[in-house]
Amino acid sequence: MGKITIERRCRQIELILTDVDGVLTDGGIYFDNQGIELKRFHIRDGMGIRLWQRAGYQLGLLTARPSHIVKVRAAELNIDLVRQGFKHKLQAAKELIDQLNLSAEQVCHIGDDLFDLPVIQHVGLGVAVQDAAEDVRNGAAYVTQVPGGRGALREVVELVLKAKGRWDDLVRNYIY
Repeated sequence: MGKITIERRCRQIELILTDVDGVLTDGGIYFDNQGIELKRFHIRDGMGIRLWQRAGYQLGLLTARPSHIVKVRAAELNIDLVRQGFKHKLQAAKELIDQLNLSAEQVCHIGDDLFDLPVIQHVGLGVAVQDAAEDVRNGAAYVTQVPGGRGALREVVELVLKAKGRWDDLVRNYIY
């Protein structure tokens, strides 16, 4: 069997799962003087999530590190699939995939570190952000052009929606 192209992998995707720290953020963990955790999210990732949802697809957050701000960001973007606070992401990913009656080939996972590697290698489209750990980049089918926290998820959404032939219709909604 020949090598499966990225475009062909993208056409099968129905669900995007993404890590948070290092993918939707720059990987920094900030605390204010009261010990309140802060995270910096990129606005284009938020728009990418909305476009993905508008196209009729689902997105989920898988993060080993629990954080209240992740719940806040997920609520703001109407993301119902949120799994936090575990070490074995593959098990959580498999549970979500089964819950949604999907196959692994229909799933994309975006990650940046070793916790993500088993999921990246299990799903149909495993993605590493540009500044991911070397082993993660080497294990991914696709590596983004931009680093985590700088619109990497948006890049993946565009890649997949263009492969599916859905991008131009979504963009037309923004042309007056």
